[in-house]
Amino acid sequence: MEYRRLGQRDLDSFIGLRIRQLREEGATEDVDLRPALLDYYIRHMKDGTFVAWFAVDDDRIVGTSGMSFVEKPPYFGCPSGRMGLLSSMYTDPGYRRCGIAKELLRRVIDEARAYGCGTVQITASDMGVKLYGAFGFVHNDNFMQYKL
Repeated sequence: MEYRRLGQRDLDSFIGLRIRQLREEGATEDVDLRPALLDYYIRHMKDGTFVAWFAVDDDRIVGTSGMSFVEKPPYFGCPSGRMGLLSSMYTDPGYRRCGIAKELLRRVIDEARAYGCGTVQITASDMGVKLYGAFGFVHNDNFMQYKL
């Protein structure tokens, strides 16, 4: 298994796996996300506020991880105010339970640490809760969302 940091040449495949992940999680498709995802990744890779890693087996991407960096006013749980928002954690079903997701998670966590983040957050799928818990993530029931 080879692990590589995401570059522009791999964006189409990365976006395809992101959409596959969202479908597996039960998302309803009412818009074409490809243009918005491409725009987001290009802009934020360029300014350094998005990084991603992927696992490759025989030139085929079989797993992904992504991290967006945001800044909020500092608080006691994160005195730097810098946070990592974990996304795009996906492993092809044929490659699950082989340690790929754990390695991809480690790599984006290292990126968040290097960026100066004081915390990393994710809205975890049911499938991911065990992985994140074993890695040291703690569940927080305070997350709420207001859709505009």
